[in-house]
Amino acid sequence: MEKESIDLLKREKELYQEGYHFICGCDEAGRGPLVGPVVAGAVILPENYELEGLTDSKQLSEKKREKYFPIIKQDAIAYGIGIVDAKTIDEINIYEASRLAMKKAIANMKVKPDYVLTDAMPIKDLNVLVEPIIHGDALSLSIAAASVLAKVTRDHILMELDKKYPEYEFARHKGYPTKRHLELLKLYGPTEDYRFTYRPVRDLIVKGDEVEKVTE
Repeated sequence: MEKESIDLLKREKELYQEGYHFICGCDEAGRGPLVGPVVAGAVILPENYELEGLTDSKQLSEKKREKYFPIIKQDAIAYGIGIVDAKTIDEINIYEASRLAMKKAIANMKVKPDYVLTDAMPIKDLNVLVEPIIHGDALSLSIAAASVLAKVTRDHILMELDKKYPEYEFARHKGYPTKRHLELLKLYGPTEDYRFTYRPVRDLIVKGDEVEKVTE
């Protein structure tokens, strides 16, 4: 029996019928990594937009995400990127940092949305209607497109960080706590780009292992 296909524009079509025109999808990438920023993407797609194969960025290969990235930016009515660095994540926590990144991404669009769909993130002070959708990146094409913008942008940031600190292999693990990454973290210690409130980094410092913070 074939799996029933999901209309990723179902919610957008309903909103078009209700009279909304600029429907923004918004999503973030990078809650779990130990290093680097959390990044959000916001995008307003043309009505009844189609891009074959586009779905939640986590379900796409890196090659496909890189392929869709410039297409989405070119085709979008408007898009924005929001970035919140590791220091701020440590100060306000990752959940609030993710919300802040989304607000920045929406603010950075050249067109103001009249309705916002997010991947399960409530945002109350945008002066625009916001609808959080559980698993929204797999249910809404607008959110899926935003997730690709966020993920690829963050990956590019980690690739640049890899050039600065090649010994950490950031291009390989993108900052996520893989076994290899944890080995390198213990060996070299955290750089200033790490999230010091995250347990593997915090524990390393608290336990007093023979590592020192790498600075400029």
